[in-house]
Amino acid sequence: MDKSEKYAPLMSVVFLGAFLAALGSTTISIAIPVLTQEFDASLDLVKWTMSGFMLAMGTVAPLTGYLGEKLSYRRLYILTLICLLVVSVLIVFSWDIYSLIIFRVLQGIFSGILAPASVALIYQMLEPKRQANALSTWTLAAMLAPAIGPTLGGWLISYFSWQSIFVINIPTGAIALVLAFKHLPHEQVSRDKSFDLAGFITSIAGTLPLLIAFSSISQWGIISAKFMSFILIGILFLAVFFYRESKIEAPMLDVNLFKNKVFTISIIISCVISISIYAGAILIPVFLQTVQELSPVDAGMILFPSSLIMALSMPFVGKAYDRVDPYKLIVAGALVIALGTWQMGRLSLETSKMYVTFWMTVRNLGISLSAMPAMNLGMQVVPAMLSGHASAINNWTRQAVGAFALGIFGSMLTSRTLANMESVIVEGGEAVVAYSQATVLSINEINIIATLLMVLGLPLAFMMKKGLSSNKETRSEEGKEARNII
Repeated sequence: MDKSEKYAPLMSVVFLGAFLAALGSTTISIAIPVLTQEFDASLDLVKWTMSGFMLAMGTVAPLTGYLGEKLSYRRLYILTLICLLVVSVLIVFSWDIYSLIIFRVLQGIFSGILAPASVALIYQMLEPKRQANALSTWTLAAMLAPAIGPTLGGWLISYFSWQSIFVINIPTGAIALVLAFKHLPHEQVSRDKSFDLAGFITSIAGTLPLLIAFSSISQWGIISAKFMSFILIGILFLAVFFYRESKIEAPMLDVNLFKNKVFTISIIISCVISISIYAGAILIPVFLQTVQELSPVDAGMILFPSSLIMALSMPFVGKAYDRVDPYKLIVAGALVIALGTWQMGRLSLETSKMYVTFWMTVRNLGISLSAMPAMNLGMQVVPAMLSGHASAINNWTRQAVGAFALGIFGSMLTSRTLANMESVIVEGGEAVVAYSQATVLSINEINIIATLLMVLGLPLAFMMKKGLSSNKETRSEEGKEARNII
């Protein structure tokens, strides 16, 4: 089998792994009302099937680099797939809400390992010229799952049962497992690499309080003692974690990668893009369901085309990456995101569904243009042997920024709606209409803030371009020394 024949099976493995990891966080959202009735549980308790998954996924990410080096990324990938299959079966047979939450946390742990491990496979096993196209395939899978997840979940629940949204993981995971056994090449591993227990404890003690605090901003308030205490505890433990990992010989997570200017800037750009993604994720559904009083299914159908187009455009961005200066793609994507987000900051009570679909599509095309190039430029300046650590850092920071963005935007939406409602009522508006008008004003204000944040992030692309030239020769030599199996 020649190199071109090896590439397709490997990318099939990566695609299915990324798809499975992302699918677990999206399909259950539509099942929340069903689960409250099925298990006769409160909404706050049932929401832990989502929160527990996301917290576990974000907390476990720093482990990926160590596990990949200790076991090899082939073994890690295969073991994680096996565990996901087992957990999917256990979820189907959950006997109460507490067992379901526990199994969902386990699913989050294995998904949190699988996502960065699948990225590491790209940079461990492909030569540099194939990596951008491969990462676009990975991004396609990661974006396709959220695009079709709620719609697919709603359809399965309507015609079958809530268990069916987890049953679909089993054949998908089984196919990925067979392909992984057959096509993933064996690697050398660091058998003598010791486990950094202190680093593991401090990473969890730092990450978990921050994720919980960010997820609870709307309930606790951003200036509450509880929120500030969790933030302080998280920062203190993370400071200890970063100091320790930067000094020891065999760190669990190589934080010295942040010394690379291009890699660090790529992380920041990815975080800014993630904030834009989560702004749309929380604000537009509120506008469609609360203001325009659409059902969740109808709202999902309006947003589905923009999400699908974002996912399907990724392969074209992968091909353009080799023909266009990548930093130009990032700048163009950021400008398109800013334009789309600005237009979504001009909503009114009479805004048409077509307007929302069109400008969300424009915005999501900007995300497609910029997300993969920003991530790939950062990953390519990292030595191949440290790609697992770099991928773990990417996943880790995105989870934290995602939780922060959802929390802060949710809190801002609530507080600004109350403030705007007072103004609208003073001007003579009726209470019911005033609430809708206040909500629209608040959504517009937050979208304008997200637009300004995107524009302020533009100089980062130019800073990255300057840093690339100093890394190009180094990366070229590393590329010659790396295994580059395919």
